[in-house]
Amino acid sequence: MSNATHPPGQGQVVQLKVHGSLMTFDAGLYCVFLPPEFAGQSVNGYPAVTVTHAPNIPAGIVSITTIDDDGIISANHGAGAGAAVVRVSRGPAQILVTTYQEPDSTLPAPSIQVARLSGDSAATTSPVAAAETARAASGATSAQTSQSDFKPEVAAHVQRRGDVLAKIGEWMGEPGSQNWIEGFGIAPQSLIAPEDVEYQAVLGKGWLSPWAEAGQYCGSRGMALPILGLCVRLKNGAEEKFDLALSATFTDGTRLGPVSAGEALEAESLAPLEAFRLEILPRGAHTGSGESTSGKTSKKTSSRRKSSED
Repeated sequence: MSNATHPPGQGQVVQLKVHGSLMTFDAGLYCVFLPPEFAGQSVNGYPAVTVTHAPNIPAGIVSITTIDDDGIISANHGAGAGAAVVRVSRGPAQILVTTYQEPDSTLPAPSIQVARLSGDSAATTSPVAAAETARAASGATSAQTSQSDFKPEVAAHVQRRGDVLAKIGEWMGEPGSQNWIEGFGIAPQSLIAPEDVEYQAVLGKGWLSPWAEAGQYCGSRGMALPILGLCVRLKNGAEEKFDLALSATFTDGTRLGPVSAGEALEAESLAPLEAFRLEILPRGAHTGSGESTSGKTSKKTSSRRKSSED
């Protein structure tokens, strides 16, 4: 019997072009993503990116979840060019970002972009004010915005539409449009105060954003990164006087709701959120929406899941 060892067959090992970077993050919640233009440059799934905590970071300081829950940010993923959500509980902490390209690639290594989802002024700016400012700057007018009694209560950044305003009880976004929502904010102007409602965005499988309130923006803007659902609830005693009903549609045709306060709405397929309607009525009043779950098979999911912030 021979004890000779045999090297791997030729062609079984491919040396990729690899580039590593260390990024230092303060405490907070971040989105790490490839620019959307790289989605059109994908070859066999490359370039691809992995995001991990640096070897010298103690366990529990950094948690990382990729949107597709496979540990890889790939340029051929459907939602833009892929993304990872990074939560740093105590900073500063270093994140190791590694990019992989095919051996014969002549393209430069993709530039990694980072957006902070909580903890800075951009994340807490009222989306209602931002949308109104944008409309005023562009000179846009409509029958709705020209009415002096129109008080926007819900704002969202919608794919291919930009910042959109609506009132509570109206649809935000257009069901069946296939345009996903990248982020939103809620600021009630009647019945309850803006700080009496709080909300989360579904960012990935089993992952919700921190709670936002009083018109704070929740999600991203202009990065081609959809949110995958939402959760809304009342507080400060408003939950004892009012009922909340939430309905939503998704880009795969799923329709869900209405559900009551504190229950997250997301498609079983984790398709991007396309539109939602929030209703707030005095306790016991009938919503009259008549909405029911239809479309592709889906399920309601409890809000008891991993959350960035309780």
